[in-house]
Amino acid sequence: METVSTASLKPPKRKALSRCLAFVVERYPQLRSQTLELCAPLLEEDYGVQTAEFVSPPKWHLAHTSWFFERFVLEPFSPGYTVFHPHYSYLFNSYYEQMGAFYPRAQRGWLSRPAAAEVRDYRAHVDEAMRRLCAGLNLMRDQQAIARIELGLHHEQQHQELLMTDIKHNFAMNPLRPAYHPAAPSRAGEAAALRWLTYPGGLASIGHGGEDFCFDNERPRHSAFVPPYRLASHLVTNGEYMEFIKSGGYERAHYWLADAWRVLRENDWQAPLYWEHIEGRWWQMTLAGMRPVEETEPVCHVSFYEADAYARWAGKRLPSETEWELAAREQPIAGNLLESGIYQPALVAEGSDELKQIFGDVWEWTQSPYTPYPGYRPPMGAIGEYNGKFMCNQMVLRGGSCVTPRTHLRASYRNFFYPADRWQFSGIRLADDL
Repeated sequence: METVSTASLKPPKRKALSRCLAFVVERYPQLRSQTLELCAPLLEEDYGVQTAEFVSPPKWHLAHTSWFFERFVLEPFSPGYTVFHPHYSYLFNSYYEQMGAFYPRAQRGWLSRPAAAEVRDYRAHVDEAMRRLCAGLNLMRDQQAIARIELGLHHEQQHQELLMTDIKHNFAMNPLRPAYHPAAPSRAGEAAALRWLTYPGGLASIGHGGEDFCFDNERPRHSAFVPPYRLASHLVTNGEYMEFIKSGGYERAHYWLADAWRVLRENDWQAPLYWEHIEGRWWQMTLAGMRPVEETEPVCHVSFYEADAYARWAGKRLPSETEWELAAREQPIAGNLLESGIYQPALVAEGSDELKQIFGDVWEWTQSPYTPYPGYRPPMGAIGEYNGKFMCNQMVLRGGSCVTPRTHLRASYRNFFYPADRWQFSGIRLADDL
């Protein structure tokens, strides 16, 4: 069995470590239970479905997050720990080359065994071992273990979001269009008027600078010069995006990057993912089943390519991730997030002239490629594969979505996906130069 390096994370300072230890002990059982609660509406038959290469079956998410704690925490830090199954290290490794071979991602749905019930037994086995480990943690002796567990909890939250997006895709490909949960009460009303908020720009410090948890790709904090700019006060709505469609936006190559136009034609894109034109009206698949597209809700499930094309059509552009972070850092982390239980982008009603929906509803595409910050070095060992090796050919998204846990977010958080990806809850905020 491969060994796991214990020197792959830099432990936080003592004060932050104390907070970290409290977080680990208190939140581990809560977050692990929450993942199972998100699966409660599923039938046993739902756990093994994989409708696309980029989607994973729900039981795979349950197993992989347990694998993470088993391989990265229990094996190196819990002497005498007994693995649940000798082949799970191969089946549920995602992409960590330094941890050994792994089962092909596109074939995860081929695995009828282990059954979902056995995967839940695996989780219980790991959780019991983690309970014993956490009960004996020492603030000074176990710094690496504490830091590794905290990383594992944030990894769990990432998979809570992926679990929801993958369930939605699986259900959307089913002709019965099953509902994951009952529809939330309608938020009918007028959308907030679009306003343009001005930012002076200048030399700014960007990236995570505190002692609280962040992923390695959010560091180091560094200086960046930003010319003056402005941002739209709210996200692009379905109604606004419909105007782009009606005007022939998907038919005019001059709005699209060359590769975007190729992808559009190869996949016959005519609207956002999950939209269907039925008897003269747009409908969309949601986690509550099929429903008419509400014009006042934020447009969702668009790729970077579509977001960029819409911005060109509108005579504007997408914000850079630096512009977005400068605008967001003074905003509270609040909004339509996973805890709201809506699981769908929601209407923003008329209100103040402040920036709206900066957190929650949809991940916001930026024009920034996902590259390392100046001075970035990935952690040593397999943990260094978590973010660093993906810094090529992807674009940065900011702000979280309606299925992102609130405690998982901060203004410096950098999400990233390939420009053609659109099964995530991703949308558009416009920016402009001054």
